[in-house]
Amino acid sequence: MSAARPLTTLRALTLAAALPLLLTACGYGSEAKKEDDKADVAGSSKKLSAAEVRIGYFPNLTHATALVGLQEGLIAKELGSTAIKPQAFNAGPSEIEALNGGSLDIGFIGPSPAINGYVKSKGSNLRIISGSASGGVKLVVNPDKIKTLDDIKGKKIATPQKGNTQDVAFLNWIAEKGWKVDPESGKGDVSVVRTENKVTPDAFKQGSIDGAWVPEPTASKLVSDGGSVLLDETTLWPDKKFVITNVIVSQKFLKEHPDVVEAVLAGTVKTNEWINANPDKAKASANAKLAAEGGKPLDAKVIDPAWPSIAITDDPLAATLKTQADYAVKAGLIEQPDLSGIYDLTLLNKVLAAAGKPAVSDAGLGAK
Repeated sequence: MSAARPLTTLRALTLAAALPLLLTACGYGSEAKKEDDKADVAGSSKKLSAAEVRIGYFPNLTHATALVGLQEGLIAKELGSTAIKPQAFNAGPSEIEALNGGSLDIGFIGPSPAINGYVKSKGSNLRIISGSASGGVKLVVNPDKIKTLDDIKGKKIATPQKGNTQDVAFLNWIAEKGWKVDPESGKGDVSVVRTENKVTPDAFKQGSIDGAWVPEPTASKLVSDGGSVLLDETTLWPDKKFVITNVIVSQKFLKEHPDVVEAVLAGTVKTNEWINANPDKAKASANAKLAAEGGKPLDAKVIDPAWPSIAITDDPLAATLKTQADYAVKAGLIEQPDLSGIYDLTLLNKVLAAAGKPAVSDAGLGAK
Protein backbone atom coordinates (compact mmCIF):
# COMPACT_ATOMS: atom_id res chain seq x y z
CA MET A 1 0.00 0.00 0.00
CA SER A 2 1.16 3.50 -0.68
CA ALA A 3 1.89 5.91 2.14
CA ALA A 4 -1.15 7.68 3.49
CA ARG A 5 -2.02 9.93 6.40
CA PRO A 6 -3.47 8.11 9.40
CA LEU A 7 -7.23 7.92 9.55
CA THR A 8 -9.05 10.08 12.08
CA THR A 9 -7.96 9.05 15.54
CA LEU A 10 -10.65 6.96 17.19
CA ARG A 11 -11.86 7.96 20.62
CA ALA A 12 -10.72 5.84 23.54
CA LEU A 13 -12.94 2.79 23.59
CA THR A 14 -15.41 2.08 26.35
CA LEU A 15 -15.85 -1.37 24.92
CA ALA A 16 -17.73 -3.08 27.69
CA ALA A 17 -20.68 -0.84 26.84
CA ALA A 18 -20.11 -0.36 23.10
CA LEU A 19 -19.38 -3.91 21.99
CA PRO A 20 -23.00 -5.21 22.00
CA LEU A 21 -24.13 -2.24 19.89
CA LEU A 22 -21.33 -2.65 17.37
CA LEU A 23 -21.90 -6.36 17.01
CA THR A 24 -25.65 -5.97 16.62
CA ALA A 25 -25.09 -3.50 13.79
CA CYS A 26 -22.81 -6.02 12.09
CA GLY A 27 -25.11 -9.00 12.36
CA TYR A 28 -23.49 -10.54 15.45
CA GLY A 29 -25.82 -9.13 18.10
CA SER A 30 -27.39 -12.40 19.29
CA GLU A 31 -23.95 -13.94 19.62
CA ALA A 32 -22.57 -11.00 21.59
CA LYS A 33 -25.35 -11.15 24.18
CA LYS A 34 -24.10 -14.50 25.46
CA GLU A 35 -21.59 -14.01 28.27
CA ASP A 36 -19.53 -17.05 27.22
CA ASP A 37 -19.09 -15.55 23.75
CA LYS A 38 -17.09 -12.60 25.05
CA ALA A 39 -13.73 -12.24 26.70
CA ASP A 40 -13.60 -11.09 30.30
CA VAL A 41 -13.30 -7.32 29.96
CA ALA A 42 -13.71 -6.29 33.58
CA GLY A 43 -11.89 -3.04 34.21
CA SER A 44 -8.87 -2.41 36.38
CA SER A 45 -8.01 0.60 38.49
CA LYS A 46 -4.24 0.12 38.47
CA LYS A 47 -2.19 3.26 37.90
CA LEU A 48 0.61 3.25 35.34
CA SER A 49 3.22 5.87 34.46
CA ALA A 50 1.43 7.32 31.40
CA ALA A 51 -2.06 8.77 31.18
CA GLU A 52 -2.49 7.44 27.64
CA VAL A 53 -0.83 5.23 25.05
CA ARG A 54 -1.21 5.82 21.31
CA ILE A 55 -1.49 2.53 19.40
CA GLY A 56 -1.39 2.22 15.61
CA TYR A 57 -2.61 -0.62 13.41
CA PHE A 58 -4.06 -1.38 9.98
CA PRO A 59 -7.70 -2.35 9.37
CA ASN A 60 -6.45 -5.70 7.95
CA LEU A 61 -7.06 -9.25 9.14
CA THR A 62 -3.30 -9.69 9.48
CA HIS A 63 -3.60 -7.16 12.33
CA ALA A 64 -6.15 -9.35 14.13
CA THR A 65 -4.42 -8.97 17.50
CA ALA A 66 -5.05 -5.22 17.41
CA LEU A 67 -8.57 -5.54 16.01
CA VAL A 68 -9.73 -8.11 18.55
CA GLY A 69 -7.69 -6.74 21.45
CA LEU A 70 -9.32 -3.34 21.03
CA GLN A 71 -12.77 -4.66 20.23
CA GLU A 72 -12.89 -7.03 23.20
CA GLY A 73 -11.24 -4.64 25.65
CA LEU A 74 -8.46 -7.11 26.42
CA ILE A 75 -5.68 -4.55 26.00
CA ALA A 76 -7.62 -1.82 27.81
CA LYS A 77 -8.17 -4.14 30.77
CA GLU A 78 -4.42 -4.52 31.32
CA LEU A 79 -3.84 -0.77 31.08
CA GLY A 80 -6.16 0.12 33.94
CA SER A 81 -6.62 3.90 34.05
CA THR A 82 -4.22 4.49 31.13
CA ALA A 83 -6.36 5.41 28.12
CA ILE A 84 -5.82 3.90 24.66
CA LYS A 85 -5.69 6.33 21.75
CA PRO A 86 -6.01 4.05 18.69
CA GLN A 87 -4.96 5.20 15.22
CA ALA A 88 -5.75 3.28 12.03
CA PHE A 89 -3.24 3.58 9.18
CA ASN A 90 -3.37 2.60 5.53
CA ALA A 91 0.33 1.85 5.10
CA GLY A 92 3.55 1.09 6.94
CA PRO A 93 5.48 4.23 5.93
CA SER A 94 2.83 6.53 7.41
CA GLU A 95 2.83 4.56 10.65
CA ILE A 96 6.65 4.74 10.84
CA GLU A 97 6.43 8.48 10.15
CA ALA A 98 4.00 8.87 13.06
CA LEU A 99 6.30 6.89 15.34
CA ASN A 100 9.29 8.97 14.27
CA GLY A 101 7.33 12.20 14.66
CA GLY A 102 6.25 11.41 18.20
CA SER A 103 2.53 11.07 17.51
CA LEU A 104 2.51 7.28 18.00
CA ASP A 105 3.90 5.13 20.82
CA ILE A 106 3.22 1.52 19.83
CA GLY A 107 2.28 0.04 16.46
CA PHE A 108 1.32 -3.18 14.70
CA ILE A 109 3.26 -3.30 11.44
CA GLY A 110 4.78 -5.56 8.79
CA PRO A 111 8.45 -6.59 8.77
CA SER A 112 9.61 -4.52 5.79
CA PRO A 113 8.51 -1.10 7.12
CA ALA A 114 9.91 -2.06 10.52
CA ILE A 115 13.26 -2.89 8.91
CA ASN A 116 13.25 0.29 6.81
CA GLY A 117 12.31 2.48 9.78
CA TYR A 118 15.00 0.95 11.94
CA VAL A 119 17.74 1.21 9.31
CA LYS A 120 16.90 4.75 8.21
CA SER A 121 17.07 5.97 11.80
CA LYS A 122 20.36 4.08 12.31
CA GLY A 123 18.69 2.03 14.98
CA SER A 124 17.53 4.98 17.06
CA ASN A 125 13.76 5.11 16.77
CA LEU A 126 12.07 1.75 17.29
CA ARG A 127 12.24 -1.73 18.74
CA ILE A 128 10.27 -4.83 17.79
CA ILE A 129 8.79 -6.06 21.08
CA SER A 130 6.52 -8.92 19.99
CA GLY A 131 5.15 -10.93 17.14
CA SER A 132 1.50 -10.86 16.19
CA ALA A 133 0.75 -12.84 13.02
CA SER A 134 2.22 -15.22 10.47
CA GLY A 135 1.07 -16.09 6.96
CA GLY A 136 -2.06 -14.79 5.29
CA VAL A 137 -0.41 -13.94 1.94
CA LYS A 138 -1.34 -15.51 -1.41
CA LEU A 139 -0.72 -15.23 -5.12
CA VAL A 140 -4.19 -15.00 -6.69
CA VAL A 141 -4.55 -15.01 -10.48
CA ASN A 142 -7.07 -14.88 -13.31
CA PRO A 143 -7.46 -18.60 -14.08
CA ASP A 144 -8.36 -17.85 -17.71
CA LYS A 145 -4.96 -16.21 -18.27
CA ILE A 146 -2.71 -18.04 -15.82
CA LYS A 147 -2.88 -21.77 -15.14
CA THR A 148 0.63 -22.58 -13.90
CA LEU A 149 3.38 -20.70 -12.07
CA ASP A 150 5.41 -20.51 -15.29
CA ASP A 151 2.51 -18.60 -16.88
CA ILE A 152 3.30 -15.65 -14.56
CA LYS A 153 6.09 -14.62 -16.95
CA GLY A 154 4.90 -11.77 -19.16
CA LYS A 155 1.88 -11.02 -17.00
CA LYS A 156 0.89 -8.03 -14.83
CA ILE A 157 0.90 -8.90 -11.14
CA ALA A 158 0.03 -6.43 -8.39
CA THR A 159 1.75 -5.95 -5.04
CA PRO A 160 0.62 -3.39 -2.43
CA GLN A 161 3.62 -1.04 -2.55
CA LYS A 162 7.22 -0.85 -3.76
CA GLY A 163 9.43 -2.40 -1.12
CA ASN A 164 6.58 -3.53 1.13
CA THR A 165 6.61 -7.04 2.60
CA GLN A 166 4.64 -8.66 -0.23
CA ASP A 167 6.56 -6.76 -2.92
CA VAL A 168 9.86 -8.02 -1.52
CA ALA A 169 8.58 -11.58 -1.33
CA PHE A 170 7.32 -11.50 -4.92
CA LEU A 171 10.52 -9.98 -6.29
CA ASN A 172 12.49 -12.70 -4.52
CA TRP A 173 10.23 -15.40 -5.95
CA ILE A 174 10.69 -13.92 -9.45
CA ALA A 175 14.47 -13.94 -9.01
CA GLU A 176 14.41 -17.57 -7.92
CA LYS A 177 12.54 -18.39 -11.13
CA GLY A 178 15.49 -16.89 -13.01
CA TRP A 179 13.47 -13.95 -14.34
CA LYS A 180 14.58 -10.32 -14.29
CA VAL A 181 12.62 -7.33 -13.00
CA ASP A 182 13.84 -3.81 -12.27
CA PRO A 183 12.94 -3.29 -8.59
CA GLU A 184 12.35 0.45 -9.00
CA SER A 185 10.07 0.45 -12.06
CA GLY A 186 8.68 -3.06 -11.68
CA LYS A 187 9.30 -3.67 -15.39
CA GLY A 188 10.85 -6.81 -16.78
CA ASP A 189 9.98 -10.45 -17.39
CA VAL A 190 7.01 -9.86 -15.11
CA SER A 191 5.27 -6.49 -14.79
CA VAL A 192 5.05 -5.77 -11.05
CA VAL A 193 2.24 -3.27 -10.62
CA ARG A 194 2.28 -1.46 -7.26
CA THR A 195 -1.37 -0.95 -6.34
CA GLU A 196 -3.12 -0.17 -3.05
CA ASN A 197 -4.97 -3.17 -1.65
CA LYS A 198 -8.26 -1.29 -1.68
CA VAL A 199 -7.83 -0.63 -5.43
CA THR A 200 -6.56 -4.09 -6.43
CA PRO A 201 -9.97 -5.87 -6.59
CA ASP A 202 -11.35 -3.32 -9.07
CA ALA A 203 -8.15 -3.48 -11.15
CA PHE A 204 -8.49 -7.26 -11.19
CA LYS A 205 -12.15 -7.17 -12.25
CA GLN A 206 -11.35 -4.64 -14.98
CA GLY A 207 -8.53 -6.82 -16.32
CA SER A 208 -5.78 -4.22 -15.86
CA ILE A 209 -3.87 -6.77 -13.77
CA ASP A 210 -3.70 -10.53 -14.19
CA GLY A 211 -3.18 -11.35 -10.54
CA ALA A 212 -1.78 -10.14 -7.25
CA TRP A 213 0.57 -11.19 -4.46
CA VAL A 214 -1.40 -9.79 -1.53
CA PRO A 215 -2.34 -10.26 2.14
CA GLU A 216 -5.73 -11.14 3.53
CA PRO A 217 -8.48 -10.19 3.16
CA THR A 218 -7.54 -8.82 -0.29
CA ALA A 219 -6.53 -12.29 -1.50
CA SER A 220 -9.90 -13.82 -0.60
CA LYS A 221 -11.69 -10.81 -2.07
CA LEU A 222 -9.98 -11.55 -5.41
CA VAL A 223 -11.03 -15.20 -5.13
CA SER A 224 -14.62 -14.11 -4.53
CA ASP A 225 -14.34 -12.07 -7.74
CA GLY A 226 -13.33 -15.12 -9.78
CA GLY A 227 -9.63 -15.43 -8.99
CA SER A 228 -7.79 -18.62 -8.15
CA VAL A 229 -5.09 -19.14 -5.50
CA LEU A 230 -1.99 -20.25 -7.39
CA LEU A 231 0.42 -20.08 -4.46
CA ASP A 232 0.18 -19.66 -0.69
CA GLU A 233 3.36 -17.98 0.54
CA THR A 234 3.46 -20.17 3.64
CA THR A 235 4.53 -23.08 1.41
CA LEU A 236 7.79 -21.24 0.65
CA TRP A 237 8.88 -21.05 4.31
CA PRO A 238 10.32 -23.59 6.76
CA ASP A 239 7.58 -24.88 9.07
CA LYS A 240 5.18 -22.81 6.94
CA LYS A 241 5.75 -19.80 9.20
CA PHE A 242 6.92 -16.26 8.43
CA VAL A 243 6.29 -12.99 10.18
CA ILE A 244 3.63 -10.79 8.61
CA THR A 245 2.86 -8.52 11.58
CA ASN A 246 5.05 -7.38 14.49
CA VAL A 247 4.48 -5.07 17.45
CA ILE A 248 6.91 -2.13 17.56
CA VAL A 249 7.47 0.64 20.09
CA SER A 250 9.14 4.02 20.14
CA GLN A 251 12.44 3.64 21.97
CA LYS A 252 11.67 6.86 23.84
CA PHE A 253 8.32 5.50 25.04
CA LEU A 254 9.87 2.16 25.98
CA LYS A 255 12.52 3.89 28.08
CA GLU A 256 10.11 6.27 29.80
CA HIS A 257 7.09 3.96 30.26
CA PRO A 258 8.18 0.30 30.42
CA ASP A 259 5.23 -0.50 32.71
CA VAL A 260 2.78 0.69 30.05
CA VAL A 261 4.55 -1.31 27.35
CA GLU A 262 4.46 -4.39 29.57
CA ALA A 263 0.73 -3.88 30.15
CA VAL A 264 0.06 -3.61 26.42
CA LEU A 265 2.03 -6.83 25.87
CA ALA A 266 0.07 -8.54 28.63
CA GLY A 267 -3.03 -7.52 26.68
CA THR A 268 -1.72 -8.77 23.34
CA VAL A 269 -0.66 -12.12 24.83
CA LYS A 270 -4.12 -12.60 26.37
CA THR A 271 -5.73 -11.47 23.12
CA ASN A 272 -3.73 -13.97 21.09
CA GLU A 273 -4.61 -16.73 23.54
CA TRP A 274 -8.31 -15.84 23.29
CA ILE A 275 -8.21 -15.66 19.49
CA ASN A 276 -6.63 -19.10 19.22
CA ALA A 277 -9.04 -20.60 21.76
CA ASN A 278 -12.13 -19.00 20.18
CA PRO A 279 -11.50 -18.72 16.42
CA ASP A 280 -15.12 -18.21 15.36
CA LYS A 281 -15.86 -15.64 18.04
CA ALA A 282 -12.55 -13.90 17.31
CA LYS A 283 -13.37 -13.80 13.61
CA ALA A 284 -16.70 -12.14 14.39
CA SER A 285 -14.98 -9.69 16.73
CA ALA A 286 -12.37 -8.74 14.12
CA ASN A 287 -15.10 -8.30 11.53
CA ALA A 288 -17.05 -6.06 13.88
CA LYS A 289 -14.00 -3.88 14.38
CA LEU A 290 -13.44 -3.71 10.61
CA ALA A 291 -17.09 -2.69 10.22
CA ALA A 292 -16.58 0.07 12.76
CA GLU A 293 -13.58 1.25 10.73
CA GLY A 294 -15.01 0.94 7.23
CA GLY A 295 -18.76 1.05 7.65
CA LYS A 296 -19.54 -2.58 6.80
CA PRO A 297 -18.28 -6.03 7.72
CA LEU A 298 -16.51 -8.36 5.32
CA ASP A 299 -18.75 -10.77 3.46
CA ALA A 300 -18.65 -14.35 4.75
CA LYS A 301 -17.29 -15.56 1.40
CA VAL A 302 -14.26 -13.33 2.00
CA ILE A 303 -13.59 -13.60 5.72
CA ASP A 304 -14.35 -17.32 6.10
CA PRO A 305 -11.50 -18.51 3.84
CA ALA A 306 -9.19 -15.65 4.85
CA TRP A 307 -9.32 -16.10 8.61
CA PRO A 308 -7.83 -19.63 8.96
CA SER A 309 -4.90 -18.77 6.67
CA ILE A 310 -3.50 -16.36 9.31
CA ALA A 311 -1.66 -17.79 12.31
CA ILE A 312 -1.82 -15.62 15.43
CA THR A 313 1.35 -15.80 17.50
CA ASP A 314 3.36 -14.01 20.18
CA ASP A 315 6.59 -15.23 18.54
CA PRO A 316 8.11 -12.55 16.26
CA LEU A 317 9.70 -15.32 14.17
CA ALA A 318 12.87 -13.23 14.15
CA ALA A 319 14.84 -15.53 11.84
CA THR A 320 12.28 -14.95 9.09
CA LEU A 321 12.58 -11.17 9.45
CA LYS A 322 16.31 -11.48 8.78
CA THR A 323 15.54 -13.61 5.73
CA GLN A 324 13.09 -11.00 4.45
CA ALA A 325 15.78 -8.34 4.84
CA ASP A 326 18.13 -10.52 2.81
CA TYR A 327 15.46 -10.79 0.10
CA ALA A 328 15.18 -6.99 -0.08
CA VAL A 329 18.96 -6.74 -0.44
CA LYS A 330 19.01 -9.37 -3.17
CA ALA A 331 16.20 -7.55 -5.00
CA GLY A 332 18.23 -4.33 -4.97
CA LEU A 333 15.75 -2.42 -2.83
CA ILE A 334 18.08 -1.82 0.13
CA GLU A 335 21.71 -2.18 1.06
CA GLN A 336 22.70 -4.86 3.55
CA PRO A 337 21.20 -3.62 6.85
CA ASP A 338 22.60 -3.88 10.34
CA LEU A 339 19.65 -5.25 12.30
CA SER A 340 21.49 -5.82 15.56
CA GLY A 341 19.35 -4.39 18.33
CA ILE A 342 16.09 -4.28 16.36
CA TYR A 343 14.44 -6.57 18.93
CA ASP A 344 13.85 -6.10 22.63
CA LEU A 345 11.83 -9.08 23.81
CA THR A 346 12.62 -8.63 27.51
CA LEU A 347 9.14 -7.51 28.52
CA LEU A 348 7.39 -10.01 26.26
CA ASN A 349 9.34 -12.90 27.73
CA LYS A 350 8.55 -11.59 31.23
CA VAL A 351 4.83 -11.60 30.36
CA LEU A 352 5.08 -15.04 28.77
CA ALA A 353 6.86 -16.45 31.81
CA ALA A 354 4.16 -15.07 34.11
CA ALA A 355 1.57 -16.80 31.92
CA GLY A 356 3.48 -20.09 32.02
CA LYS A 357 4.42 -19.86 28.35
CA PRO A 358 7.85 -20.50 26.81
CA ALA A 359 10.19 -17.65 25.93
CA VAL A 360 10.64 -16.58 22.32
CA SER A 361 13.90 -15.84 20.49
CA ASP A 362 15.30 -12.69 18.89
CA ALA A 363 17.58 -14.80 16.63
CA GLY A 364 20.62 -12.92 17.90
CA LEU A 365 19.20 -9.52 16.90
CA GLY A 366 18.31 -8.30 20.37
CA ALA A 367 19.21 -5.03 22.03
CA LYS A 368 22.39 -5.29 24.09
